[in-house]
Amino acid sequence: MSGPENQPPSTSDLIRRNPGLAPLEGDLRRAFELLRKCVAGDHKILVCGNGGSAADSEHIVGELMKSFAFRRPIPAADRERLLAMSPDAEPLADALEVGFRAVSLVGQIGLTTAYANDVDYAYGFAQQIYGLGQPGDALLAISTSGNSRNIVNACRVAPLRGVAVIGLTGQRGGRMADLCDVTIRAPETETYLVQELHLPIYHWLCLSLEEHFFGEHGRKS
Repeated sequence: MSGPENQPPSTSDLIRRNPGLAPLEGDLRRAFELLRKCVAGDHKILVCGNGGSAADSEHIVGELMKSFAFRRPIPAADRERLLAMSPDAEPLADALEVGFRAVSLVGQIGLTTAYANDVDYAYGFAQQIYGLGQPGDALLAISTSGNSRNIVNACRVAPLRGVAVIGLTGQRGGRMADLCDVTIRAPETETYLVQELHLPIYHWLCLSLEEHFFGEHGRKS
């Protein structure tokens, strides 16, 4: 997927609403740039986390795979091909939206439970990264402590597959801090408080990507 020339997204609204995130501005911009390159190259964004962070993983993919705040009409050429194949498919063509390629690794329930039973849950996400990851992909790894074993192991395997790693952690960063290309450390240490800050952070990343690639189509009504 191509897009306009890179222009750093504004963090002003995010920081106005969450002043404590101001020190993270540089890391936010670096994370955006990694994701922008991934999307521009038509690569995948892989997302993983545990517990509340697993729910965040699903949430993030939901924002990436369909329109969030801006319209994402499919290319005219795709629309024409679809209607040529199925003349009565106009409602379908109207409904379809361009999605960023994104996969929530926590949603592979058959695989994750089989791997946890047969091998070790601590390596389940790493197995998925090894199997799915390709050069140019990006991993968004979420752990409030930065020490979750299965997330740390996923971060370890990612460079083996040429996958860039963005860590979303708490203030301490944990073991993940040394394994990520960019670590966004929410400035809290209590789990629920870290999670409360993760949501506006990943909403900003999703919104910034969408505005960069689809801003010309205007906001949804």
